[in-house]
Amino acid sequence: MEHQNLNVSVLTLSTTQANFDVALQARLHFDDSIDAGIQTAVTEIIAAVRARGDAAVIEYTNRFDRVHVAEMQALTLTQADLKSAFDELGEVQKAALQAAAGRVRNYHIAQNQASGQSWSYTETDGTVLGQKVTPLDRVGIYVPGGKAAYPSSVLMNAIPAHVAGVTEIIMVVPTPDGVRNPLVLAAAYVAGVNKVFTIGGAQAVAALAYGTDTVPRVDKIVGPGNAFVAEAKRRVFGQVGIDMIAGPSEILVIADGSTPADWVAMDLFSQAEHDELAQSILLCPSAEYITEVQNAIHRLIADMPRAEVIRTSLQNRGILIQTRDMNEACDIANRIAPEHLEISVVDTAQANTYADQIRHAGAIFIGQYTSESLGDYCAGPNHVLPTSGTARFSSPLGVYDFQKRSSIIQVSKQGAQTLGKIASTLAHGEGLTAHARSAELRLK
Repeated sequence: MEHQNLNVSVLTLSTTQANFDVALQARLHFDDSIDAGIQTAVTEIIAAVRARGDAAVIEYTNRFDRVHVAEMQALTLTQADLKSAFDELGEVQKAALQAAAGRVRNYHIAQNQASGQSWSYTETDGTVLGQKVTPLDRVGIYVPGGKAAYPSSVLMNAIPAHVAGVTEIIMVVPTPDGVRNPLVLAAAYVAGVNKVFTIGGAQAVAALAYGTDTVPRVDKIVGPGNAFVAEAKRRVFGQVGIDMIAGPSEILVIADGSTPADWVAMDLFSQAEHDELAQSILLCPSAEYITEVQNAIHRLIADMPRAEVIRTSLQNRGILIQTRDMNEACDIANRIAPEHLEISVVDTAQANTYADQIRHAGAIFIGQYTSESLGDYCAGPNHVLPTSGTARFSSPLGVYDFQKRSSIIQVSKQGAQTLGKIASTLAHGEGLTAHARSAELRLK
C-alpha cells in the first residue's frame, strides 16, 4: 500500500514561549473516562458470568469472537497444544522466542533475589521481627488477540509470575473467528503457562475473577486489553488483585542532537504505530535538530505499513519541544512521567548523568543505541509499565506483583514486659479496654 504525500504536522513548542505550560498541559491531557455504554455492557457480562458460569462465557465468546462452540472444552488448550505450536515454528522464531524468554527470566531472577526474600532480626530481649514473602497461589494473565497478537506480552506477564513462585498461571486469549496465533501459544509454552483458554473480553476477566466450572478462580489478573477489559478489571478489583489500568502507549525522547535524526524519528514512530491515542514526545535544546527530526518524520512515514495510525497519533498527540538546555529537558520529563523515556546522548557518562536526574519514568533507556523497542521484546526488564503520568507513583510489573508479604512478630517473655506497658497505655487512651488487658495479662 502506498502513502503518497502523507503530510504530518506535529505540534512544536518552546519552553521560552509565554503559554508553554498551558499548551503542554493541554497536549498531555487524556480523557480516560469510560463510555456509559461500555460500563453497562461490562456490568451485564460480569453478572451473567457470575450467575451462569461457563454457559455465559461460551455465549459471549461466540458472539464477540464470531466462533461457534458448544462447550468449554473447545476453548481450552492443553500443554500438548502449546508444545505443538512451538514445534511448528521456524527455527529463527524458536531461537528468538527462547532468547527473549531467557533474558526476561534472568532479569526477574535477579529482581527476585534482590527483593523477594523473607527476612528477620532478633532484638536483645529475644523478640523476633521480620517479614515473610510468599507467592500468590494462582494468577490470570490476559493476552490481547483482537487487532494484534502479542507473544511478548505472554513472556512479560507469565515469566515474573513463574520466577516469583506462583503455583498456577492461567492465560486467556481471544481468538476472533477461531484463528489461533501460533507464536502466542508457543510463547505460553516457553514461559511455563499452565492452562490456556481461548476466551477474551469482559467475560474472560469475570471468569478469572469469580471462577466457573471450567475456568479456575485466580488471585490476581494482569495484562493489557481494550476498554471493555480495562473496565472489567476495574470492576472486579477487590475480588481479585489487578496490575494496573493501562492507558495509551507513550515515549519521551531527550536528545542532545548527536543521534541520527532518522533513529529518533523511528523511535517516535515505534509508539505512535500502536494506537491513534499513543503519545510521542521529543525534548531537545537544538531547534535545528528538531527540524531534522521533523524532516525525517516526513520522509520515513511513507514506508510505514501503519502510516495512517502513526500520522494520526503524531498530529493529535505528538509534541516536539525545544528546551533551554538538557537539564530543563530532564525537569520537564519528570513533570510528564512517561511510560518509556529515552536519553539519546552519544556520551555514555553524560547520558548516565542525565539519567540520575530522572525521578519519574516507567523505564529509562540510556544511550543512543538503546532503542525502546529492545525493551519491548528482549532486553530483559518488563515492558508492562505505568502510563498516563502514573509513573509518579507506580512501578513496572515485576516479581513483587506476584508475591505478598506477611509481617512476622514473635515477642519474647522479656519483650512482652516492655511492649505490654506501651500497648496498655495507648489502648486505654483509645478507649479499647480489651486491647489493654490483653497486653496487661502477660505482664509479670
